Amino acid sequence: QVQLVESGGGLVQAGGSLRLSCAASGYSFWTYAVGWFRQAPGKEREIVAAISREGSSTYYSDFVKGRFTISRDNAKKVVYLQMNSVIPDEGAVYYCAARLASPDVVVTRPNEYNYWGQGTQVTVSS
Repeated sequence: QVQLVESGGGLVQAGGSLRLSCAASGYSFWTYAVGWFRQAPGKEREIVAAISREGSSTYYSDFVKGRFTISRDNAKKVVYLQMNSVIPDEGAVYYCAARLASPDVVVTRPNEYNYWGQGTQVTVSS
C-alpha cells in the first residue's frame, strides 16, 4: 500500500515557476508508476505528466510539453513536477497518483491508478 502527500502548491504569477512534490510512504515505491493530474472547477480531471517506475520513461500532455518536467527520486520516495512558464488557465488542484507497473510503463488514464493524494491547490494570477 502507498500513501501519497502532495505539497508545493500556492499562488504563482503567470509566467512564473512552481515545483510540486509528491511524497510517498510504504514499501517498494520504485515499483510504482506515478502520474500528475489536475482538476479545475467544473472540469474533468486531466493528465499533466506521468513517469515510469525507474524514471526512464515520461509522458507529457500537449498543453504542458516543453514547460513542465516530471522527475522522481526513488531513494527519497518523491516525485516532482517542475512547472515553468505557468499560464492562468493552469490554476487547479493538482493530484499525484500511483500504481504498480512494469518497467518503462507510463500510465495516463486516471481510472488506471489505485492510489491518490489529497491534492495541492495551484492558483495562477494574471
